[in-house]
Amino acid sequence: MKFFSLEHSPIAYAADFVAYPVAILSGLAAVLIYTPTWRWPVLALVAVLGLMAWTFIEYGLHRFVLHGLQPFKRWHEAHHARPHALIGTSTPASLAMFAILIFAPIALSTDVWYATAATMGVTLGYLAYVTMHHALHHWRSRKGTWFYRLKYAHAMHHRPGFVGNYGVTTLFWDRLLAGR
Repeated sequence: MKFFSLEHSPIAYAADFVAYPVAILSGLAAVLIYTPTWRWPVLALVAVLGLMAWTFIEYGLHRFVLHGLQPFKRWHEAHHARPHALIGTSTPASLAMFAILIFAPIALSTDVWYATAATMGVTLGYLAYVTMHHALHHWRSRKGTWFYRLKYAHAMHHRPGFVGNYGVTTLFWDRLLAGR
């Protein structure tokens, strides 16, 4: 199995839907078992802030990296050309990025528990993103629903020449930063 390929087998594609819940629940278990209860409210707040930060990270990555920087732009164009193909970041690569770019800097600058909580929040956001992105491309929706409107916005994003709708889990940052 190719763990770092752009196009995945169904098993490799589904790995996010297993690995990320396990990672999130493992982090939660570690926090609940190894930290004193008086820290839980602050760590919960840090996790919520991590989840909220994910929405901005998602928007920024999609708009400026996947639509702006090579080779990521070329790779993302493959997804735009074949939106139903199982194309995306491999689970080992994305887990490594979270460990290096989120967990490690926070752990080194604060402590392992803040890093764990923030990483759990960002990771939960990423799980919501991969789930929603899959749903937008592969699930049906009923006209007039919230999901239908998000699915329509994402379909517009895939239209040649259309600029915008970079958010997948939310269009908040598109509305705020691009006035759409």
